[in-house]
Amino acid sequence: MLDVPFWLWAAFVVTVVVSLAVDLLAHREAHVIGFKEAAAWSGVWVGLALAFGAVVFLVLGATSGVEYTTAWLLEKSLSVDNLFVFALIFAYFKVPRAYQHRVLFFGVVGALVFRGVFLAAGVAVVSRFTAVLLAFAAVLFYSTYKILKEEEESFDPGRSIAVRLLRKVMPVRDEYAGMKFFVREAGKRIATPLLAVVAAIEAADLVFAVDSVPAVLAVSNDAFIVYTSNAFAILGLRALYFLLSGLLDRFHYLSKGLALILSFIGVKLILQASHELFSSSIPEIPSLVSLAVIVTVLALSVMLSIRHPRPAVGEGSGPGVHAENGVARGSVGECTLAHGSQDARGKPPGR
Repeated sequence: MLDVPFWLWAAFVVTVVVSLAVDLLAHREAHVIGFKEAAAWSGVWVGLALAFGAVVFLVLGATSGVEYTTAWLLEKSLSVDNLFVFALIFAYFKVPRAYQHRVLFFGVVGALVFRGVFLAAGVAVVSRFTAVLLAFAAVLFYSTYKILKEEEESFDPGRSIAVRLLRKVMPVRDEYAGMKFFVREAGKRIATPLLAVVAAIEAADLVFAVDSVPAVLAVSNDAFIVYTSNAFAILGLRALYFLLSGLLDRFHYLSKGLALILSFIGVKLILQASHELFSSSIPEIPSLVSLAVIVTVLALSVMLSIRHPRPAVGEGSGPGVHAENGVARGSVGECTLAHGSQDARGKPPGR
C-alpha cells in the first residue's frame, strides 16, 4: 500500500465535494444540456482528472502516476457501456431531457459511494487472497464473450430490484412533478417517477461494477489509486453522456475494442496472480504497457468506426440506441425492453 499523505486525501475529497456543489448550483434550473455546454463541462472534468494525476505523479512517483492514469482511462472507456443503459432507462421512463442531468447527478453521488465500498472490499480481498485474481480474470473473460457474441439480454428498468423495492417502500405516482423526487397527495408522501429513474440508474451501476472493479484492480491494488481514478471517471460521466448524445451508435467498433481491453486485462490478472502464487519468473505486464494498449485500442476503435460507418437502421430512442423490432441495441449486446412502451397519456410505463 502506498504511503499517501493525509493532505492528498483531503485535497481529493475537497475537490470532489466542491466540484459536485458547483455542478449542482450550475444546473439548479431544469434545462436541456446542449453540445457546447456538455463539451465545456467535459473539458472541466477531464482537466481536473489530469491535474490530479499530475499531483499524484509528483507526490507519489512515476509508477503511481502511470497507474492512476491507466485506471482512470480504463474506467472512462468502460463507462461508455453505462451511457447506453442510461439511454434505455430514460427512454423507458420517458424522462424529459431537461430533467436528465438532475437524475444523473444523484446517480453519480450514489455511484461514488457504492464504488468506494466495492473497491475497498476488493482491495482487502486481493491483499489477503491473491488467488481471487484468477476469479476476477474469469469474470472479465465472460464479459468479453458476451460482448463478442452479442448475446441478447433482457433489460427491463421498471422491474429492476431497486425500482421494485422503492415501490414496496412507498407509492410512486404516474406523472412527473418537475424536478421533485417527492410530492404530497392527500396528506401522504409519494415518490415521483424521477426517484424511480434514480433507483434504476443506481441498480445499473451496481451491475457494471462487476466488470469495472476487477478491471481496475488489475491495474493497481492500492485503495487511493483505484478509488480516486474511478471517482474522477465517474464525475465526468454526465457530461460525457450529453456530449455524445446521438453519436454513440456511430462508434460501433468501440464495443469490440472494449472486449479486447477486457480480455487483455484478464490476461494481466492471470500473469499477476501466477507471478505471486507460482513463480516469480512468470512475467507481469507493466502499467505503462497497459496504458499504451488501452490508448491504442480505443484510438483504433474510434478510427475504424469513422472510416467504416455502420448502415443506418432507423432512428433511436436515445443516445446510441436503435429501436428495431422492439429491441434496443447497445454496445454490450441487445437489451429487450419487455415493458418499454408508453401509454397514450405519455406516462412512464410499468406502473
